Amino acid sequence: MKILFFSLLLFCSCSSDNEVKAELPAHTGKTLVVYYSYTGNCREIVTTLTGQIEADVLEIQPAEKGLKYEANGYALGTELLNSIKANPNDISSYPAIDPVATSIADYQNIIIVTPLWWSQMAAIMQTYLFQSAAQMAGKHVGMIVSSHSSGISGVVSDAKRLLPNVTWMGDALWINASNHANRASLIEDWLKTLNFSNEETSMDKMYITIGEQTQSVTLVDNVATRALVEKLKQRPVTVTLNSSGGFEIWGALGFSLPISNEQMTAEAGDVILYNGSNICLFYGSNSWSYTRLGKIDGLSESELRTFLKAGESNINVRLALDNMTSIRASLTPDPSPTGEGSIYSINGQRVKNPTKGIYVKDGKKIAL
Repeated sequence: MKILFFSLLLFCSCSSDNEVKAELPAHTGKTLVVYYSYTGNCREIVTTLTGQIEADVLEIQPAEKGLKYEANGYALGTELLNSIKANPNDISSYPAIDPVATSIADYQNIIIVTPLWWSQMAAIMQTYLFQSAAQMAGKHVGMIVSSHSSGISGVVSDAKRLLPNVTWMGDALWINASNHANRASLIEDWLKTLNFSNEETSMDKMYITIGEQTQSVTLVDNVATRALVEKLKQRPVTVTLNSSGGFEIWGALGFSLPISNEQMTAEAGDVILYNGSNICLFYGSNSWSYTRLGKIDGLSESELRTFLKAGESNINVRLALDNMTSIRASLTPDPSPTGEGSIYSINGQRVKNPTKGIYVKDGKKIAL
């Protein structure tokens, strides 16, 4: 994952067009730069930053436009910050922002650039982080903080409160009025200190087997699915599920996974974690606070009802990282004379030059 740093800027200064390219170690994880800019200084920092690294950019905007947060002795800005401080766990305490369509699941590294407001993180950016904390869990995060002259320790504290489950990549970078013009070299040196994630985003597959039918599931990337994959690497898991509510089969996993709940409407095909220790397979829809795990591939709603044995009880469901249908086919000996000694992939395809991994030979699984 990439890095997250907070950029606190409420001052005016000139930008430099002579950006310096940072010589970073090779990394493949995708990076997202998220920023809010009130005076335009954070926007200049983001322009400089993205001239040195490859990253997508997301700008956070307040829902109510044209407000002067510094007017009347900073009355409005102070009011917004005080509201958050009074009830930091209540979404209604945070100012509204425009809807955000960018999916954090697509990124491993996040850099947040935000202004400092009176020794605290700008209220608009606090809203975004509060709303996105569950999705950022497990991500690599860095922070650039920009201010006129105030120190950034309060912003760092806000960040750690809002994002308790991220991996911090290093110390926050402070850009202020006196060094804003030198931001290119400051950012270049700062990037070299960060521990970027080099993991590539991939939609891992899980396989669900009910009876003689196996269906693949495309997993989302979050803390729950990563923990589930690690569990399934040890051995497949068999659970007993029951129909409920006319829209799902569900039951206990027998172990707990970390949650990243969000209010959602689960649809047919969705695979959901409920309360951290229950798995739900949907053939209808329901709105609740869930952690999304993935989606069953390629079945219509009527086909899902048949596959999931909608309406039945005590349904045995196998969760695994291998495809049982392909394994069953591969375990059937090849009747041809050339079949003896042949090596097949887990998906049932003959492999002439196998590399390290799990294969099928003479009807048995082997590890090379």
